[in-house]
Amino acid sequence: MKYAEFQVEGYTMRMKCEAVTCKFCGSPNIVKNGTRNGVQYWLCKNCGRGFVDNKGLPKMRYSIDDVASAVYQYYTGSSLNEIRGYIDQHSGFRPSDSTIYSWITRFTKIAMDKAKEYTPKVGDVWVSDETVLHISGKKIDRLKKGMWFWDIIDAKTRFLLASHISQSRTINDAITLMEKAWERADKVPKVVVTDKLQAYLDGVSTVFGRTTTKHIRSRGFTVELNTNLIERFHGTLKDRTEVMRGMKQVKTARLILDGWLIYYNFFRPHESLKDKTPAEVAGIKFPFKNWLDVVKSQSPAEQKAKEPIHIPNSHDILLPSPKPYRKRPARKPEKFGKTNTKAEGIKIVKGV
Repeated sequence: MKYAEFQVEGYTMRMKCEAVTCKFCGSPNIVKNGTRNGVQYWLCKNCGRGFVDNKGLPKMRYSIDDVASAVYQYYTGSSLNEIRGYIDQHSGFRPSDSTIYSWITRFTKIAMDKAKEYTPKVGDVWVSDETVLHISGKKIDRLKKGMWFWDIIDAKTRFLLASHISQSRTINDAITLMEKAWERADKVPKVVVTDKLQAYLDGVSTVFGRTTTKHIRSRGFTVELNTNLIERFHGTLKDRTEVMRGMKQVKTARLILDGWLIYYNFFRPHESLKDKTPAEVAGIKFPFKNWLDVVKSQSPAEQKAKEPIHIPNSHDILLPSPKPYRKRPARKPEKFGKTNTKAEGIKIVKGV
């Protein structure tokens, strides 16, 4: 970090100036490479690549802050128009819907792969429920091949163990949900609370067994077991369906729902948990605190800082760094008819 000092009415002002580094390798060994349309281009002497210092990831036009803010706003229920308007006001750009979706899918997969490395320490009471899913602004009824959204949550830590999307409410769907939860928690619960749906009765007993897990069935969750938790859980389900606006493919919908699961478990603090996330209560030390950390993890500077330091020895072969290639403007073609009649060292003799 560098500082610039200047005098203003007798006072010395000091301002932070971030040094420009290469977007691809993170090296500070760079030089200016001309301007195009008023934009300063840079050339890295270390890797030989040219780039624009827009505070973004390699091969990305938008800054890291704008990308992370778009992903966060999407999972909190903002529409694409609202996200686009924020970026336009903040940076002067208006990304397309496909661009925003590419950010969401890319960084959702990164967060999901990292979350699979951790196993939560959950309690012995799990709560499950299902609701009708809203896609493209239409409420799909179950008789019209609609989509059902299944959830199962831990009552102690509020950790959302598993989600499932289906076009029906059969025993196989309930079994799939329970198997996902078992695999995620790596344990069998003592109590599972569900509604009166018949599919839960066979699904819980098939996966966990009748003697191992007690199945409590209640109409509308009127039992005394964690009534406040169920009310918050229903509110969470309603918030979840907001992010599904515009989703038309089941494959994309499943990816977005898995991303919301990451946001709910790892990034969203809960008042009932004393402003902690379910992952923190479940004993998980996740390296990412928010979506900004997920996006920053793909920058060359972050990846270079995590690499182990290698001390060269006498057996290492040191290769020279590549020669940087500076782009130069192409020469203008000569106009037809104009030729150079002066030839140096050539004597023209007539009549020969």
